[in-house]
Amino acid sequence: MTTRTALDGLVAALLADDGRSAWPAAVPRRLGDMLAAMPGSARTGMRLAAAAVDAYACTRTGRRLHALTPAAREDVLSAMGGRAALLPFLDAVKVPVLLAAATERMLHSPQPRHPAPREDPPLLCVPSERWPDRSTADAVVVGSGAGGAMAARTLARAGMRVLVLEEGRHWTTAEFARRPPLERFTELYRGGGATVALGNPPILLPVGRAVGGTTVVNSGTCYRTPARVLARWCDSFGVALAEPALFDARLDEVERTLQVAPQSTDVLGGNGRLALQGADRLGWHATPLRRNAPGCRGSCQCVVGCPSGAKQSVQLSVLPDACSAGARIVTRARVQRILVETDRPGEPRACGVAVQRPDGTVFEILAPLVVVAAGALHTPALLRRSGLGRHPRLGRNLAVHPAVSVAGRFPHPVSGSPAVLQSVGIEELHADGILLEATAPPPGMGSFVLPGVGRELRAELEGAEHLATLGAMIADQSPGRVLGRSHPLPYYNLTPDDGRRLLRALHAMAEVLFAAGAVEVLTGIPTAPRVRTMPQLADVLAEAPVRRLHLSAFHPTGTAAMGADPAAFPVDPYGSLRGVRGVTVADGSLLPSCPGVNPQITIMAAALSVAEEVLRRDGV
Repeated sequence: MTTRTALDGLVAALLADDGRSAWPAAVPRRLGDMLAAMPGSARTGMRLAAAAVDAYACTRTGRRLHALTPAAREDVLSAMGGRAALLPFLDAVKVPVLLAAATERMLHSPQPRHPAPREDPPLLCVPSERWPDRSTADAVVVGSGAGGAMAARTLARAGMRVLVLEEGRHWTTAEFARRPPLERFTELYRGGGATVALGNPPILLPVGRAVGGTTVVNSGTCYRTPARVLARWCDSFGVALAEPALFDARLDEVERTLQVAPQSTDVLGGNGRLALQGADRLGWHATPLRRNAPGCRGSCQCVVGCPSGAKQSVQLSVLPDACSAGARIVTRARVQRILVETDRPGEPRACGVAVQRPDGTVFEILAPLVVVAAGALHTPALLRRSGLGRHPRLGRNLAVHPAVSVAGRFPHPVSGSPAVLQSVGIEELHADGILLEATAPPPGMGSFVLPGVGRELRAELEGAEHLATLGAMIADQSPGRVLGRSHPLPYYNLTPDDGRRLLRALHAMAEVLFAAGAVEVLTGIPTAPRVRTMPQLADVLAEAPVRRLHLSAFHPTGTAAMGADPAAFPVDPYGSLRGVRGVTVADGSLLPSCPGVNPQITIMAAALSVAEEVLRRDGV
């Protein structure tokens, strides 16, 4: 038995491949390409799972899965699915298969023709292979995402010689337009999108890796930092930069840069319109989301790079300004460590960075200022590798937005017209830390997993245009941590209170869908995947363990938090890392608690604040 044959058989069984359609036969190859981009542990796990199902088929029928008839293959999976303990296993296996299957089905269908994408503004990007072994700068910025881009622009505009280091590569809008979504997905996300926070339960935690960071692959939703959050940061944690009037001015600047505005209704799509309709019938507050996507064409591919160039991720909006002011971006550059010297007894100071190219060779950039903006998962690891991770709270205080999705089936098609990936926000429960958003990701790329196996799953996939999806995220109370030096290892346990809020969110989303006219709601709960009434859902939720939900999480923050108390916060209230001079943190790590909303413009405003503080402190 070969692993490839086992994987082929598993895909054929899950998708009820009877040879009558061309696209299912192409899924194993697509799946193999996707697994190749993932960490070794994910590849091994998927292949072992396929081998285990194949072994079960042999035990039950005496034949391998790929050698069985379509009906016999389905009988094998149905027998497995009849055992409650195996349902989570089967659903976990379905996730990558659905990603590959939805892509192949899309490619085998007629595709709408879109206008040519906008031309990108120029960037001064140099691959690390062409960068010299020794160079100098006034400031090095590690990371080109929301925080790093804003810090780089601010420092460069003040006349500093700025180098931005990015581990990923530069993607153009034209590349996004011509490559299938799944191919972009596996390259734009770290580990092919398979980053997982270990814990109870393990939670998928996808983060981007490209020039522009996660802003390239987020939804474009731009919530301002809630006033109650700023008040807490300022009053409870002593973060003077979070003083509401001051921070609001920074948010205004970020919104101008990103051209943030309410999403126009012409591309809300069926999901968004149904969310507004359902919320209105319930008397709940809902509105089109504010987004950084002027002229959005509704391609609904934000999470794999906007193919029209409408979404103003920072490689289109902030980094071009930084480069116009003289900054340069070195791509495919992994920072090994921050270089430190001691010019006075007991007072270490940063003097640059050591950086690794893809071929393993190392170059150095000497600079008196290092701005760390590698993200909440990678910033603690970099500081530890550099010998700067001694503060006991570094890597702790990890906050994320745990998320869950449901889908409603409607008698009429929902998708098919231009649509925004995240279109409408429902804030009825926001005071309790629950935010509902209408979502319409590319097929197979959402956190929602279609129910069933075999013919049932195939029918769900082929009837997906009748589904409207809602997603909910909660402001967590379950602080996790990031371990590791070479590679970060996030660890996160969901608290019972957060679990109850996720169930409450699921209940609320079903209310909206039924109010909008859904004939059934797909719950995402393996043991009870469908309900037709709210009382039926209430019974299901009363028995449903939260850890059986399909959970994902987004927006990691807080792992190098800023605050006034030196014992509680690794970073001072102005963004400087304690214990060393010349190191400033300017990413989501800074945020002292969960912001409760999509955090991009909060992170950018914080980075702007700390970069301006550097200029003020150094008299630039």
